[in-house]
Amino acid sequence: MLKDSPKDCFLLHALGLEHQKIGALTAAQSYFEQVLATDPAYVGTYYHLAKLMEQIGDIKQAVTYYEKGMEEAKKANDMHAYNELRSAWEELTF
Repeated sequence: MLKDSPKDCFLLHALGLEHQKIGALTAAQSYFEQVLATDPAYVGTYYHLAKLMEQIGDIKQAVTYYEKGMEEAKKANDMHAYNELRSAWEELTF
């Protein structure tokens, strides 16, 4: 499927989640980053990529992804996503 639709954000995001589940964190990160490079407004990916960064111990990068996600959620007027991102961000920054 990826060969036929290499920029399908839903597919890339799902592959990122599956790779994260099996512990293939570098591959998961790559898929999540591909999503955001293709569509920076794909808000849900910011949360999962930030959580992955937390998992590998890169807190600074996690904070950055939460902040970018909050910006995109505001632009999209997606307050549910914004609140989830903000809550996770606050856990790291306060």
